[in-house]
Amino acid sequence: MKKTDSRLDGRVRVRGAREHNLKNVDVEIPRDALVVFTGVSGSGKSSLAFGTLYAEAQRRYLESVSPYARRLFHQMGVPQVDEIDGLPPAVALQQQRGSPTTRSSVGSVTMLSNLLRMLYSRAGDYPRGQALLYAESFSPNTPQGACPTCHGLGRIYDATEASMVPDPSLSIRERAIAAWPPAWHGQNLRDIAVTLGFDIDKPWRELSKKDRDWLLFTEEQPTVPVYAGYEPSEVRRALKRKEEPSYQGTFTGARRYVLHTFANTESALMKKRVSQYLVSTDCPLCKGKRLKLEALSVKFAELDIAEMSGLPLKELAKLLKPYASGTTPRWRKLEAEHPEKAMVTQRIVQDLEARVAVMLDLGLGYLSLERSTPTLSPGELQRLRLATQVRSNLFGVVYVLDEPSAGLHPADTKALLTALDQLKQAGNSLFVVEHELDVIRHADWIVDVGPAAGEHGGQILYSGPPKGLASIETSHTRRFLFSEFKLPPRESRAPREWLKLSGVTRNNLERLDAQFPLGLLTSVTGVSGSGKSTLVSQVLVELVSAHLGQTVAPDEEEGSELERTVVHTLGGKIVSGMDRIKRLVRVDQKPIGRTPRSNLATYTGLFDYVRKLFAATKTARSRRYDAGRFSFNVAKGGCETCEGEGFVMVELLFLPSVYAPCPTCHGARYNAQTLEVRYRDKNIADVLAMTVDAAWKFFEDEPHIHRSLDVLREVGLGYLRLGQAATELSGGEAQRIKLATELQRLSKGDTLYVLDEPTTGLHPSDVERLVIQLERLVEAGNTVVVVEHDMRVVAGSDWVIDMGPGAGDEGGSVVVTGLPTQVAQSKRSRTAPYLAEFLADATGS
Repeated sequence: MKKTDSRLDGRVRVRGAREHNLKNVDVEIPRDALVVFTGVSGSGKSSLAFGTLYAEAQRRYLESVSPYARRLFHQMGVPQVDEIDGLPPAVALQQQRGSPTTRSSVGSVTMLSNLLRMLYSRAGDYPRGQALLYAESFSPNTPQGACPTCHGLGRIYDATEASMVPDPSLSIRERAIAAWPPAWHGQNLRDIAVTLGFDIDKPWRELSKKDRDWLLFTEEQPTVPVYAGYEPSEVRRALKRKEEPSYQGTFTGARRYVLHTFANTESALMKKRVSQYLVSTDCPLCKGKRLKLEALSVKFAELDIAEMSGLPLKELAKLLKPYASGTTPRWRKLEAEHPEKAMVTQRIVQDLEARVAVMLDLGLGYLSLERSTPTLSPGELQRLRLATQVRSNLFGVVYVLDEPSAGLHPADTKALLTALDQLKQAGNSLFVVEHELDVIRHADWIVDVGPAAGEHGGQILYSGPPKGLASIETSHTRRFLFSEFKLPPRESRAPREWLKLSGVTRNNLERLDAQFPLGLLTSVTGVSGSGKSTLVSQVLVELVSAHLGQTVAPDEEEGSELERTVVHTLGGKIVSGMDRIKRLVRVDQKPIGRTPRSNLATYTGLFDYVRKLFAATKTARSRRYDAGRFSFNVAKGGCETCEGEGFVMVELLFLPSVYAPCPTCHGARYNAQTLEVRYRDKNIADVLAMTVDAAWKFFEDEPHIHRSLDVLREVGLGYLRLGQAATELSGGEAQRIKLATELQRLSKGDTLYVLDEPTTGLHPSDVERLVIQLERLVEAGNTVVVVEHDMRVVAGSDWVIDMGPGAGDEGGSVVVTGLPTQVAQSKRSRTAPYLAEFLADATGS
């Protein structure tokens, strides 16, 4: 039989895909179409879309470039698949955090900043007599553009008296100068101060300003005799008699110590310690604008480039419009006097305006070009990259997208679908991994993977137009896509006590008052950028933490301590309700560990019990092995060759490094003697290789372990392996592991749980399970507050707080609060129509 050329019939054919949990699957997918890959979390969707199709497209492309150029790419592994026909070149837009430095911004991600710099260079109004500046002079990240005082950071960092001496009622002996080093070095500096004639027993505030300033800010470093252990009067006497000192000590002022340590220490702990004494202020030269004054003196539309970069994109679009159409008096004058400059200006402005228009269509008009990447949600970042692709005018490529609707309010999903349609109409194919029902309904073709997760998934249940999925009984997606589900009846619980916040000012919130019902499940809703996360994940968490005396770990941002984005709450206090909150738990999507040595079993604590079981076996007792022996992170337990990693790295010139299973332990991570110990015919490596579901059956007689595994299954993680490395988990999986860890604790109630978009990455059937777990927390006497877009969670809440009405400066207010049924009737709320539609479907009304 003659084989059809898939390039001619417009299909991509996959044969024998075995990546991760895919079970040797064959599938045909149309090109030039919106294809959505659906299925429960962990079913194998991403293994097919990214691990197989995108990985193979990238491999083929990289084979065509020079070996040197290949080294510049982050290369994926070679997929396990027999054959793929008809696959065009691919562009991947995955969920990922932006560059970890604040020097990466909305403008740099979208490349709009490059156009803006060109506009100022070629078309800006220069002061009389100033030479032309090239585009790089308008970038704070280049030597030509960076302000010489703050090196392009916009802020300078210094140590002040208030930061270095937090309690002026203390004396120097009582460590008033907190910035001085602890332990012996600090004692040494106090002893030197005695020799120099300072009174170290007088409260700091009673010392003269001259003495205080010298101790803190002097650059002098006198070396003087030190009499260790002497009282001040004895030191004075010894100096008079010229007694032999204990040693000669060199003085260092507190500010000099802080700055020198920060700049030169290689200890992360020391750096962190001294950074707390550094206070940041706007750079006095550039006033926080990060550029040289020459660049800031160039104006366009009477704004310098920093002022224009600070405008919300919707304001920027309004400002550019008349220049693009050539209707301003200034432009007409320019056209008459310098026609070539007018042409360049119009070209650049038209390109800028068209690119900004795409971002407005995607609901990102509230962002500014200077907004730093680490402050964006993964959903916002992905839409920015999508906007860049819409304007790139590529033709004939496959865009592989990972949940582009993540973090999107249903009102913003329409804009996303418009952008996807534009890419398709330009002659491209779209392969989208997605859980959002509106996106699935919009698809030309659905590939449903399942039926369940992990080893119970990996099969193609259906591949065809959306309406055909209705007849697939084994599909979990079918029930939700065709509204064949019902909300379980529940009694509405009326709020009795409230946690009240007053005068909250931060980002787009201004003197906002808000109240959260205690002992209930509350959903905070609103369009992307309306202020939900600011109110809940930042202000609420910080105020409650401060009240309880807890410290809030800042969002992990790598890179220089000084390059972190610091956004302060400018106003806000808790008015009442803290008497019902004894503990705060923030369940976020940050990784549960940054190395493969951290895994599901170690994070949840269940591995401690497993190791004790192995240490209690007859073999282990006869060899005197303790529980520590069964950890791969210690020398006595881990394999000697790979040091417990389970793999060794093989460097290949011009190709990505290959991680091969360790030749000694073959990936088991333990040494041979440890693996000889067995519990019910399984060694410790066999246990780590089990899925949560398999381990649940295996350990059914061990109550502690069984309870932990029970909860992990209930939050939909039964498909994960116990030894699954933290680095392999998605943000949604990490968040559910944290939730499961909390649920397995015997709660005493009176805990506030804060979750920011816990449904990210979840199939609707997994969302149902999540709601049940949140209910359990409330029933145990706790308060749960979630920031959420998923209408299933909102409809299942006791109380809803809707923020908005719009995004950015059009948001920041509480639009409506009440029971889900009350909020659904609001005329002002942009959430209301979607909630009303969901409630009608789910209740059959």
